[in-house]
Amino acid sequence: MEIAIDLGTANSIVCVRGKGIVLREPSVVARHADTNEIMALGEEARRMIGKTPDSIVATRPMKDGVIADYEVTEAMLRYFIEKVSGNVRLTRPRVMVCIPTGATGAEKRAVLEAAKEAGAGRVELIDEAMAAALGIGLEIQRPEGQMVVDIGGGTADIAVLSLGGIASATSVRSGGDRMDLAVQNEVRRLFGVAIGERTAEEIKMMIGSVHPKGRDGEYALRGRDLVNGLPRNYTIHPHELKGALMEPVGMILDAIHKAFEEAPPELVSDVAKNGIWFTGGGSLLHGLIELVAEDTGVATHLAEDPLSTVAIGTAKALESDMENGHLVLFKPVS
Repeated sequence: MEIAIDLGTANSIVCVRGKGIVLREPSVVARHADTNEIMALGEEARRMIGKTPDSIVATRPMKDGVIADYEVTEAMLRYFIEKVSGNVRLTRPRVMVCIPTGATGAEKRAVLEAAKEAGAGRVELIDEAMAAALGIGLEIQRPEGQMVVDIGGGTADIAVLSLGGIASATSVRSGGDRMDLAVQNEVRRLFGVAIGERTAEEIKMMIGSVHPKGRDGEYALRGRDLVNGLPRNYTIHPHELKGALMEPVGMILDAIHKAFEEAPPELVSDVAKNGIWFTGGGSLLHGLIELVAEDTGVATHLAEDPLSTVAIGTAKALESDMENGHLVLFKPVS
């Protein structure tokens, strides 16, 4: 069996070669605070965030796209592998895991070791940007520049690809989670009200916007008053959040500029013609791709299925001739 895993900060998606996506779960683990016993994983654990007693801790073992808690990540990977493989396995499966483009050597080794300890046989890694390009269906094997921006929960990966490899790339630790935190902080500043992660994410999706022309709508906000601790209700509008959301979005804009600056001029010219492709859940923030188009002067495109693109690309890589995360286009001349 061959398994592809998009091991994300917020969500993880598992594909099996020949079957496509077979599992989609939040990257959340709930465990006992004293014994570290795993109580729940995935969606069941996500529902516990912010609602657990002191004896249970619901956390995300991945932070900024890399492993923050090795043992819990290993348990989560084991859960994924066993769930898609069944209880009886004759051989240890080949596993390909997607990692942030800017991951360090130590971070890569941690993923490799965690996957092997979780029951994988041969383990391979692929950069998120490469997986995103494959998932979108870009013809990156050609000598023509293509730019991909993948905005996940913990990181945004930006890369210019050509001839099956990455010509220039940058990764910034800004994504959906930082946007949610910006919403939490702004609600606290504006109204003196504390809200949880899930409420902040809902507000972001319902009325959050960085669109140059703004956005209509409002959200009936409910939270805990920071002065007296009592429940409070307020109404919040998109324009009240735009300034806060521009901080994490500005980091992504800066990273896109950096990728352009470091890419060869001929490839930059290609990107100007082909446009910039966006994927990942963070790219769904209202007005983000329009803002990038206005800022860079380059056309922007959103992948057909932004939430699944990287997983689909990782699965395609299982079937491709890959070597060290690059498509093998040229064979040595004998």
